[in-house]
Amino acid sequence: MKLSRPVSWFLVAFGVWSWIVWTTFVKNLWKDAGGLAFDNGDPTGYFWVHLTLAIVSFLLGTAIGVLGVRGLRASRRDATADPA
Repeated sequence: MKLSRPVSWFLVAFGVWSWIVWTTFVKNLWKDAGGLAFDNGDPTGYFWVHLTLAIVSFLLGTAIGVLGVRGLRASRRDATADPA
């Protein structure tokens, strides 16, 4: 299966966006002052569930971004191999 350049760029952008959003989320989760994430310094169920969501999103964002990079590399190879 070949990916078009716009689709490849979209996948790369999605991967980068995922990392930006979830990194910010984890930082805010870690600094939680409202008492949802920590109860007297101990992590709560809320913390563990949301940390798991963030880790899964990091992994999926990375995988999607890698697919986009591979699509861009393949389209660049095709463009240099076929100068017509």
